[in-house]
Amino acid sequence: MKSTVPNTLLVLFGFFLLFVNVSGVSAQQAATNKPAKPAVETRIGYLRAYEPQLALSVLDIPPRDEGVAGANVAINDNNTTGKFLGQSFALDVTETKFDADVVPVFKEMLARGDRFILTDISAKQLLSIADLAKDSGVLLFNVGATDDSLREEECRSNVFHTAPTRSMLADGLAQYLVWKQWRKWVLLYGSHDRDKLYADAIRRAASRFGATIVEERLYEDKGTARRTDTGVIQVQKQMPVFTQNLPEHDVVIVADESEVFGSYVPYRTWTPRPVAGTAGLVPSSWHPASEQWGGSQIQNRFDKATGRRMLSKDMQAWTAVRILGEAVTRSKGNDPKQVETFIKADDFSIAAFKGQKLSFRNWNWQLRQPILIGDGHGVVSTSPQEGFLHQFSELDTLGVDRPETKCKLN
Repeated sequence: MKSTVPNTLLVLFGFFLLFVNVSGVSAQQAATNKPAKPAVETRIGYLRAYEPQLALSVLDIPPRDEGVAGANVAINDNNTTGKFLGQSFALDVTETKFDADVVPVFKEMLARGDRFILTDISAKQLLSIADLAKDSGVLLFNVGATDDSLREEECRSNVFHTAPTRSMLADGLAQYLVWKQWRKWVLLYGSHDRDKLYADAIRRAASRFGATIVEERLYEDKGTARRTDTGVIQVQKQMPVFTQNLPEHDVVIVADESEVFGSYVPYRTWTPRPVAGTAGLVPSSWHPASEQWGGSQIQNRFDKATGRRMLSKDMQAWTAVRILGEAVTRSKGNDPKQVETFIKADDFSIAAFKGQKLSFRNWNWQLRQPILIGDGHGVVSTSPQEGFLHQFSELDTLGVDRPETKCKLN
């Protein structure tokens, strides 16, 4: 007699496969029909004033995407974490001209739904929208303007500053020069308003840290064409004459944010002395050669995304977007009030590849941060320098401290 056991096993095995397939299909359909968890989308506006600029050296002409590139890299960093939490981030860039009325374009950004906006505009332009932003429940992040007035007499409770102030930059430079025992300074400054504000910051730093400005000289901008009227031979003759007959000094400080003469000073002074300020040894919030404290990681990501090295404004924008990303992630929402509360908490800090966590000064919402001192090739030093102590944070030795502030937040 032929056995029926094999046939019985085949039938049972067939029922098993049918059951598994039906169950799998049902599970797949259930997963498809189940509504997906809604993503929290955070749109971040970027308002920048941009026009093509000249510089004394073509190597110093700002990249077209300066600042914006840093923000975009931070958007990608935020999304790397956000995709696991049902969060997404996007950047909306709006451009205007220098000294243009930014209120109309700002209102367009409001209509688009931007409630977090990075600004790379002048102090005057920023002040023209600060109160409108507050009334609209918008948080502003100043990533470009270094004016101390924005953190002092004209401070606003809804404006956070990731760009350092001129006084922070000057103090960072002054600490290094004093640490080197280069205490006798000559100050050369330009005739434009920005140059004079930088010169004011240098004077304040000298008084604060025990240096002496033995002489000041004004370089008047007469409006000549920078490329056709300033050949190497002419400059080689002009700068030694401009710096002739100075008192005994250790270093020449240049205040020329307008890029009229400063880059021509190094190696051309009458007396051989180091040059610092806006030329030579320059203080900044970041340096394209910085690789300490994990800086090589952000530099490599940035270079891969943009094809160039990271500049100060890129880092300032990156930091602002990362602050927002951290706030949205930790507070599990993107309501501006909720985000503002998180950022203003006493225990808030952000890591930014500078050797220590950064936090905001709650008297004017300026970001505490080290200042890098560097030349065209590398980082020479980082301030605050050793020995400059503070009862709360050594970072508060840079810029306007709480007892000195004129800010009255409302």
